[in-house]
Amino acid sequence: MKLGILTGGGDCPGLNAAIRAVVRAGEKKYGMEFTGVRDGWRGMIDADGFEITHDTVSGILVKGGTILGSSRTNPLKMDDGIEKVIEGFNKLGLDALIAIGGDDTLGVAAGMAKAGLKVIGIPKTIDNDLLGTERTVGFSTAISTVVGAIDRLHSTAESHHRVMILEVMGRHAGWIATLGGIAGGADVILIPEKPFNLDEVCKLIKKRHERKSFTIVVVAEGAVPEGGSITTKDGRKDAFGHETLGGVANWLKKEIGERTGFQTRSSILGHIQRGGSPTPEDRLLATRFGVMAAKLASMNQFGIMVALHNDRIVTIPLDDAVKDRVVGDEWYEIAEVFFG
Repeated sequence: MKLGILTGGGDCPGLNAAIRAVVRAGEKKYGMEFTGVRDGWRGMIDADGFEITHDTVSGILVKGGTILGSSRTNPLKMDDGIEKVIEGFNKLGLDALIAIGGDDTLGVAAGMAKAGLKVIGIPKTIDNDLLGTERTVGFSTAISTVVGAIDRLHSTAESHHRVMILEVMGRHAGWIATLGGIAGGADVILIPEKPFNLDEVCKLIKKRHERKSFTIVVVAEGAVPEGGSITTKDGRKDAFGHETLGGVANWLKKEIGERTGFQTRSSILGHIQRGGSPTPEDRLLATRFGVMAAKLASMNQFGIMVALHNDRIVTIPLDDAVKDRVVGDEWYEIAEVFFG
């Protein structure tokens, strides 16, 4: 059996660990051969691939990013896109495909599965927002990066008696802001799931400054004030219809500074959250997902995604996997205990 492997969407730590696990398990246990597809679904359309072996994946466990490259190509929005992917699949001589990605990449995989392609999904996204799994590859490392940033902001915030606002990623779901903020000791956390009242935020900050001389605010890029709209950079959209977000921290800096009179500064963490070597947790999760994906392919089980449920690796239909998983009240209630 010859399997293709692609990585699509935004890069994140742990992608290479997943690639390595699929190849090592597939070669050693099932005698499989592998083709790496360059730059996600674009590589499938172009039939752009190369042989991957044990030697290819040697040493990549600790590396961030992806040796396969990535793109945000969406064949489902292209004329004859599905047909072109199937044509590329056949040109590469593949028997099946492993797609490693988030909701966009795996949404395409679900569409291709309906068209008859033999595909298995592995969930990766630093946003941790895929409904079908409790954790995604990349999330642990992103949280670690956010906590490190908060720790550093604490020092300067306390020294200069400032309100420091840290903007993190999270378009529809505030998992990075919520868990990173809790672990980092943030004093206010603002997420897309909970439109915020700016007057209440400022009241919390003023009350805190009666006891402490500084405040740390963590805000997800997709957070919005009550009755307001999401903050975008330039209005442009990618192939999946997503606008480029960013700048809510800068807006908050101005508003909070004017309303409270406190020195206020903002910091946008941006793509730093995607980079670097994966944490041990991400390496382990990616490895477990990859080994299971190879096993499923050997059993001719397709149209599914591997997932984590109660610390067990299970499978779910791709259609069920690509729905948004948002932060529930339980997590946010924990965060609110430490506000102010």
